[in-house]
Amino acid sequence: MDSKREIHVQTWEELQSHLFYDTWDDKITRFRSSYIYRGLQDTNYNLKTSLARLGGDYHKLERHLLRNFRKYAHRDAAPGNSIWNWLAVAQHHGLPTRMLDWTYSPYIALHFTTNDLSKFHTDGVIWCLNYVRLNQFLPEKLKRVISKEESNTFTTEMLASVCSSLEALDNIHNEDYLIFLEPPSLDNRIINQFALFSMLSNPTTLLDDWLKKHEQYYFKIIIPAKLKWEIRDKLDQANITERVLFPGLEGLSLWLKRHYSSKDETNSY
Repeated sequence: MDSKREIHVQTWEELQSHLFYDTWDDKITRFRSSYIYRGLQDTNYNLKTSLARLGGDYHKLERHLLRNFRKYAHRDAAPGNSIWNWLAVAQHHGLPTRMLDWTYSPYIALHFTTNDLSKFHTDGVIWCLNYVRLNQFLPEKLKRVISKEESNTFTTEMLASVCSSLEALDNIHNEDYLIFLEPPSLDNRIINQFALFSMLSNPTTLLDDWLKKHEQYYFKIIIPAKLKWEIRDKLDQANITERVLFPGLEGLSLWLKRHYSSKDETNSY
């Protein structure tokens, strides 16, 4: 691993050793990883949120987006009135938010690095964050909540118990901090993707920049373009596919389209 926290792998076997790096837990003498993963199809992609991608004074739009989402969404779209339930539902359905999607599964992260055949000519990347150790930078008020629950992530109910609004989240502490939130089991997609969200207290702070201050708690695995076909075929054999991760006709169609695409035609995308 170099000073930039980047690991460049060349083979499937080498990739496995890094995907499951540092997963042994001495306390319980089991392999239980403290890492979460995010796969990107191109190493040039950053960790910018969908809200930040709106551009302009995007942080001023956040409350308006969420207010109108709640106004027009079906009344049963989210259980209860918790802002965090609504934010999770909105993120799940594509509304621009300050959240980013992660997974506990390194193989699901690999899927999202290799699911777009038009990107098979570019190197991909897996971001690996030690979310357990990053909790040390939480404000004490929030540390007490997860400590009491003996948890390493927040549920929407846990977060709502101490923080009922986005404004309150922003104002708990005078320094930026990162929260990991497990969404409600809204549907099988959330469940099958073994998903959770990250959320910075300041929507104008980019996670890439925040992580530069905490380099010892993350690393990146660079996936060379030449390895993507082997990874993709082996993930398909392991049943890590759109059919499983996006239950329903849309996921089935995406899987079949990719599965029957010619390798020779990839460059024509």
